[in-house]
Amino acid sequence: MSNKLKAKESNVEECELEAPRCRRPTTLPSPTLTLTLILLTYFAVVSGLVYDVIVEPPGIGSTQDPRTGAVKPVVFMPGRVNGQYIIEGISSGFMFLLGGVGLILMDLALDKNRARSVRVSFAAFGISAVVIGYVMAMLFIRIKIPSYLW
Repeated sequence: MSNKLKAKESNVEECELEAPRCRRPTTLPSPTLTLTLILLTYFAVVSGLVYDVIVEPPGIGSTQDPRTGAVKPVVFMPGRVNGQYIIEGISSGFMFLLGGVGLILMDLALDKNRARSVRVSFAAFGISAVVIGYVMAMLFIRIKIPSYLW
């Protein structure tokens, strides 16, 4: 009986698995094209493109000055958190995209294979892009909701 068990164990040890032979696509998109498509998709999502298509808001608003009666353009829809003008969405989306590109540049600055001057410039531009994107996004929120975070 023990001989049969050993025979079965030895057969299991001799069994080899083979990976399926899958054909890899011959042409893959370049990393630059892939990054560009991802960034464009990110910009479209955070700028509210779906909202703009469904609701069809005006590109820019207007308000009348009570003293002079002159009509002035308004970029941010005041008081409505869930509503936006087209220009408001595009500018906010650009600020979010700027912050994301800044994070990518800061990541590239960590590559030891690049020259020191290139790493310093990537880090400087990345940090400044993140700071500008954050400050402008907070400014946009404060314009839209005056009493936010005060």
